[in-house]
Amino acid sequence: MDKHKARLVAKGYMQQHGIDYAEVFAPVARLDTIQLVISLAAQKEWVIYQLDVKLAFLHGELNEEVYVEQPPGYEKKGREQMVYKLKKALYGLKQAPHVWYS
Repeated sequence: MDKHKARLVAKGYMQQHGIDYAEVFAPVARLDTIQLVISLAAQKEWVIYQLDVKLAFLHGELNEEVYVEQPPGYEKKGREQMVYKLKKALYGLKQAPHVWYS
């Protein structure tokens, strides 16, 4: 193996509504809207491009304070009980889609 990849992901399923977050947001397009755009592009002979943004949620600035535990196996010696304060959204957070969309 030439390289290893890792991604820090929050345990969003551990968050509690009203305590850790206020609302859930899911930016999705309706199927009939997608079909309309594709049919319009076919009629006008437009080129359609597909884009997969893997890091989209990682650039949103958080408005509230969110803390996460240190990942197992990556704890700092002598500081095992300390947590990370997030400045930007992570995958898994309930706030991540709303912060990204804003």
